[in-house]
Amino acid sequence: MFLYDPTYILVLPALVFAMWAQSKVSTTFRKYLRVFAASNYTGAQVARYLLDAHGLHDVKVEMARGFLTDHYDPRKRVLRLSQPVYTSTSVAALGVAAHETGHAVQHAQNYIPLGIRNNLFPIASFGSQAAFPLFFLGLLFAIPLLMDIGIWFFIAALAFQVVTLPVEFNASRRAMAMLTEAGFLTQEERPRAQEVLSAAALTYVAAVAVSAMQLLRLFLIRDSRRR
Repeated sequence: MFLYDPTYILVLPALVFAMWAQSKVSTTFRKYLRVFAASNYTGAQVARYLLDAHGLHDVKVEMARGFLTDHYDPRKRVLRLSQPVYTSTSVAALGVAAHETGHAVQHAQNYIPLGIRNNLFPIASFGSQAAFPLFFLGLLFAIPLLMDIGIWFFIAALAFQVVTLPVEFNASRRAMAMLTEAGFLTQEERPRAQEVLSAAALTYVAAVAVSAMQLLRLFLIRDSRRR
């Protein structure tokens, strides 16, 4: 069962899609990191301007280590931008900075899907780590209850990923609207920034696809064991 499991074939296409999506976001970001916006503002400056425009003066903008590690921390109310985004005046940097600002605005406006995602986070975080060990312990020792608990934990992790989709898509729509209204991008530059954000969104879609196939796989393994 552990050495040869035909259910892996269900996950394989989703894994290929996920690898392609990750490659696409990286190559698209690097491509437009070399295309500089005419406004000549850095990602950090754009984020600061957009935050202030929404009255979020208390949200700090900090530089983060790594590549594409940009994120908004709602607990500490800090928007962290990777060095290529923080210091660059590129179309890619402005798109990513505005996207993360979009998350801060969502938080300030109590955007419902974001609240649901934040509430799911603790159990989803634990579930993503505990699901497979519990499931396969139940499989190994023939304890159906453990298998079912593992599946439910995995469902919680998948639910978190599903709720993340509207949160991310909404943040990208906000980003493009804010950049356009503030005049940070020209008409020619807007599709390029949108391309970066669309590529990033694919990684979240791919993550859901992988998890959905993994869940189906767990159901099939459980049912075959019961038979």
